[in-house]
Amino acid sequence: MPQIHPTALVDPRAELDPTVEVGPYAVIGPQVRIGAGSKVGAHCVVDGHTTIGRDNRFFPFASIGAAPQDKKYAGEPTRLEIGDGNTIREYVTINTGTVQDAGVTRLGDDNWIMAYVHIAHDCRLGSHLILANAVQLAGHVHLGDWVFLGGLTGVHQFVRVGDHAMTAFQTRLAQDVPPFVTAGGNPAEAQSINAEGLRRRGFSAERITLVKQMYRLLYRKGLTLEAARQQIDALRGELAEADADIALMQDFLRTATRGIVR
Repeated sequence: MPQIHPTALVDPRAELDPTVEVGPYAVIGPQVRIGAGSKVGAHCVVDGHTTIGRDNRFFPFASIGAAPQDKKYAGEPTRLEIGDGNTIREYVTINTGTVQDAGVTRLGDDNWIMAYVHIAHDCRLGSHLILANAVQLAGHVHLGDWVFLGGLTGVHQFVRVGDHAMTAFQTRLAQDVPPFVTAGGNPAEAQSINAEGLRRRGFSAERITLVKQMYRLLYRKGLTLEAARQQIDALRGELAEADADIALMQDFLRTATRGIVR
């Protein structure tokens, strides 16, 4: 049987793997499923149509799977899906989706979510993210893999942040941040590439140099976005291991709907 503290309230309809631990005064709702090795800390509330994978850890006072903060929400059975190996610190709030979108809020794997972070309805988060203290994500925000958002970053609804991107402390994002880019300020401006993050993930010096070339074409040559995309595309073939990075950048720019930080 799961290790459930006697003061916790776990609905008998909830599905908990036998290796799950539930701390004092936690509350688990009837439509919750929690996978092997996950730990729910003291005073956490896990509710809604929420599915949680393996080896996640929820620290005290987190609110997971509550109804979206959207006045159009009328009680529809929308969902929250959380992958494996995530760390969710104190007072984090993660809401379910809405029928105005795909009806699901989703987190990937191995994410590090620090205290007081808010993840609103219909957000889609990739894997290997770090969201520092008090990051605030409005509804429908999409974050790629390996994103780092600095403390107190605020993200406007429908904004997208590409893989390997980063923001500085107290950044205000109202436009998309392309892959590999570091942005900062209020409002946000592009500052550089996330070179240190790329090095830590095993990018070669040559591959980082090509990412820098893409950045210069986007931000330092005075080109229109379309002209920059054409010149970025011309970089294909210069370094075989970087062609996937070029494709990632091109796909992101092609589908940008809010414009990109400049």
